[in-house]
Formats: sequence, C-alpha cells, structure tokens
Amino acid sequence: MNGKPSIPFRLRLNRGLHLGSCALMIALITGCASVPAPQADPATEMPASKRSLASFAEPQNQQACFDRENEPYTTVVDAHFHPKPFGGPAMSPPELFDYFGEMGVRFVTYMGIGQLLDMGSGCVYYLDCPGVAARPSVKNDFLNGMEVEMYSHDDLHITLSMTFMDLANPDSIVDTIAMYDKEYPGMFTWAGEVNVVKQALMGNHHQAVTTKNIDDWAPFMEILRERNIPITLHSDLGNNADPTKYLYLMEHVLHQYPDNPIVWAHMGLSKELSTMSPEQHVSIMSRLLDEYPNLMLDISWDVLYNSYHQWGGIFIPFFNDYSTRILAGSDFVAAGYKEYQQYAKELEITSRALRFLDNEAFRNIALGENYFRLLDLDYTAPAVCPDSGPATVAQSN
Repeated sequence: MNGKPSIPFRLRLNRGLHLGSCALMIALITGCASVPAPQADPATEMPASKRSLASFAEPQNQQACFDRENEPYTTVVDAHFHPKPFGGPAMSPPELFDYFGEMGVRFVTYMGIGQLLDMGSGCVYYLDCPGVAARPSVKNDFLNGMEVEMYSHDDLHITLSMTFMDLANPDSIVDTIAMYDKEYPGMFTWAGEVNVVKQALMGNHHQAVTTKNIDDWAPFMEILRERNIPITLHSDLGNNADPTKYLYLMEHVLHQYPDNPIVWAHMGLSKELSTMSPEQHVSIMSRLLDEYPNLMLDISWDVLYNSYHQWGGIFIPFFNDYSTRILAGSDFVAAGYKEYQQYAKELEITSRALRFLDNEAFRNIALGENYFRLLDLDYTAPAVCPDSGPATVAQSN
C-alpha cells in the first residue's frame, strides 16, 4: 500500500542510455535548453475510453477490436485499490465511481486498509505518525461491503477483498471468515492486501511474520483454496543494505501453499529497496513463477518506475514472457483530501509499462484477461486490432 503520490522517473531511450533527469531529456531532444519547458500531464491527454462494462460481457468476436493508437493505454482493471485510508475521512463512493468511469476502469478490487491507525490519533498516513499503532481490523471491509450494496455502480464491477487478516496471529481468521459469510454471503471473493513483512510499517508496531506463523495459516488457506479466492500478499524482498533479506518468507509461503492462488504485491518492491539490480530481481521472479504455477505478480504502485532506471529493456521482455502471470493496479489510497487528478496520475504512472507490451501481453494485462481468468468471471477481453501495436521505449516520456 502506498501513501502520498511520488514523482515518476524518466525512462531510458534505449538499452544503453538512461535519461536521469528532465534537464537531460530536454537537452537530448532540443540540443541545449537552460530552462525546461512545462511538461503536459499524460493523464489528461489520453483519449476517452470507448468501452462499457457490458461490452466485456460480449463474446470476443462480437467486440470491436482494441485500437492501441486511439484508445487509452491505462488498465481497464484496477486490481489493487484502497477505497479507505489508514485514518481520517475517505472519498465518497459516488465520487470514486465517477473517477473510475472517467479513466475507463471497469473492474476494481476493493481492498480495505487492513492495518488501521488509532482513530483517536487524528492520523491519516502512517509515516506521518511514527509510534501510532496500525492494527488489523474488519472495519474497512465492512464499510466497503455496505457501500457496494448501497450505491449503484452499473458500469463498474467491484470485487470485495477481505483485508482484516493478522498474519502474525492467525488463530481467529477462520472464525472471522465465517462472520463475513454470515454478514455478506458470497460477496468477498478476494483476500488481502495483507502484510507478511512491510518495513515501512515497522514504526507503527508492525513485525514481520515468522515461518511458524506461516505454517499456522493452514486452516484459513485451505478455505481460500477451496473457494479459489486469491490472496494478495505484501512481502518486501529486502532493503538496500540487504536486497533479499526477507525473500525466504515468500519462498516459505509458496512452498507451504503451492495450490493457493497467491498474488505478490508490487513484485516485492518497496521504498526501502531502490537499488536492487533489475537483472537480479527479474531472475528471482522468473524462478519463482516457473516453480509455482499459481503465483501471480502485482505491478501496482509507482515504486517500480521510481526505483528502476532500466525497466524498459529488462522488465518489458519479462512482462511479455510472463504475460499470463501479471496483474495491473494503481495502489491508490482514497483519502478524502485527494482529488480526481491524483488518481488519474497514479493510474497513468502505474500503466506506463503497458504502452510497450506486445499485443498478447497488453490484452492479458491491460485489458483484463488475466483478471477474468483468475476470478472465473463471465467477461472476456477484446482482441487488439491487428494494425495496432506497442509504442517503443524511445517514445516514452
């Protein structure tokens, strides 16, 4: 889960040349410029979406093909969205539904904030409140469930997620799932984002789970497996001092629960890990995807683009090769003080990689085919128009 929006880094022009700053970008384009010209906001320049929710329910051969030249490259599925903040007021549901509609998002996974800040603290964002405990709670999930029932959203498919789970203290999880079944029968079909280890929260009394904790997940993981409910896990790979410090935890999860659909949030990245070799990262991800067929990766949050300066030549081929194993999302946290443009910006930043995918990968990831298959939904992604293809890295801004 992310907090405040951050500024995206510049993509490299080719495999050997990285544009490290706006000044260098303009110097390369214009020859020499002492004062950078104002940059247009890509989120406001994209064409309007032409696709309704109902269109995805049609057979593929009855849908208009997707024209990548004239339709937005932002994902139609936000598989990682937080409609409630860590503390304080949230955006209203009708406001959010309007935002999704304007950005062409037709499918969204509603993840509560499983670790709420003390309501009496006045805190909205955990990093602004070191020492204030962030505790797992059912409150966000129940609010999300009520709002989905109360407010009309005919052009939006919402998947509700259970985010109450305290993975370090799993004994009561099965009983709490039974409570969800009673209050919201059949409505919660996802689990997470929940934390295996999140270094950013350690100042708020969070601790990494242990391998013993993971072993004790067996009863609730069996329920999720029987219901084919995916679980999104936030599990930091490590930090700049030790990039793979916590890798063993996710490896243990995958070893213990190979038959569960598991989504690894942010591909294990975090703000604490910004200098890891992209080649090493892709090597680790490839190995685990090959070994565990039910593992998927979540490329939400702008940390990928802010941390890595060579993603164009390394991550795009990786995404193409493993295109059936990737989910897109914004990781937006809908605090009440935010506005539409902030959501538009974060969705655009986290969708930038999608511009450069081959057509098959674009359909799987950006147009939602992976999401529909994972949840066994009665929707299908349109085909990409045969004369429409990816942008090149040199076109990136």
